[in-house]
Amino acid sequence: MKLRPSSAKIAPAFDQGPQLAEMAMSAELAFNRNEDVDYGVAVEIAPGVRRIVANNPGPYTFLGTNSYIVGKGEVAVIDPGPADERHLTAIAAAIRGERLAYILVTHSHRDHCDGARGLQALCGGKIASFGPTKTERGASTPGLTFDFIDPAFTPDIALRDGEAIKVRGFALDVLHMPGHAPDHLCFALVGKRTVFTGDHVMGWNTTVVAPPEGNMALFMASLERLMQRHDKLFLPAHGGRIQTPQRVVKAYIMHRKWREQTILACLDEGIGTIPAIVARLYGGIDAGLKGAAALSVLAHLEYLMERELVAASGSAAALDASYRRSS
Repeated sequence: MKLRPSSAKIAPAFDQGPQLAEMAMSAELAFNRNEDVDYGVAVEIAPGVRRIVANNPGPYTFLGTNSYIVGKGEVAVIDPGPADERHLTAIAAAIRGERLAYILVTHSHRDHCDGARGLQALCGGKIASFGPTKTERGASTPGLTFDFIDPAFTPDIALRDGEAIKVRGFALDVLHMPGHAPDHLCFALVGKRTVFTGDHVMGWNTTVVAPPEGNMALFMASLERLMQRHDKLFLPAHGGRIQTPQRVVKAYIMHRKWREQTILACLDEGIGTIPAIVARLYGGIDAGLKGAAALSVLAHLEYLMERELVAASGSAAALDASYRRSS
């Protein structure tokens, strides 16, 4: 089954004077949504890297989860995807005659991790991921609850930042990149300047940061860390190849800084509750995504409060609190 959506440029929809207008132009993100996907078919998208897209499209997954097969002869699979028998069978067929050494999971959202044990039953291999974080997980909006997140997901091997996964013919450096999720990992293909970015950086949309699952301070720090690298290719878990990594990461950072400024502008106007801020900034958003938008605003407010730029009345850092500029 093939799907090809239209390409789109998503630009900020809020203007508050020349300074914010200039920042908005810098923050404009051009997303590639012109993908041609053939579900169940392994396609080589980089030397030694094959991709199979799971048939689980949705508002948070775009056309579906990308499962990557890295290597030849002895391979690793990055993000086995959902517990979809057809998808797992397609991965198994693509690596028939090869040895599956590792099943690597970027983070414990079900569209990434639920297929791990099923693929292991079919093909073997050791499951490796960050593992349980012992922190508060989930988010109180449809699509980001525990129906979407498995906080108890436990791998065979717990990975930590700076470790390396070594397979015959290649190696992957482990990069702990929290922010979208506390256990989020990226995997850098050693010597190839290629990073499998999971949901941390995507080519089709901005990344959801929804507390308590998401943390804006950690997300921004992880982006800044990526800016220090000199990669040539990002392979995200949703959407197509990102061939200008530094440019996209910079745009992600500018977009978040711009959003922060628009929230501060709302507070300056006396718009101090999250529902009111969402109405001001996301007036045309689909009703089903307003909960995610509210949590995104909360993530920014939490980050502003950490830096003592904003204060809350009532329950600190909560959806029902009132917010104001710190005096």
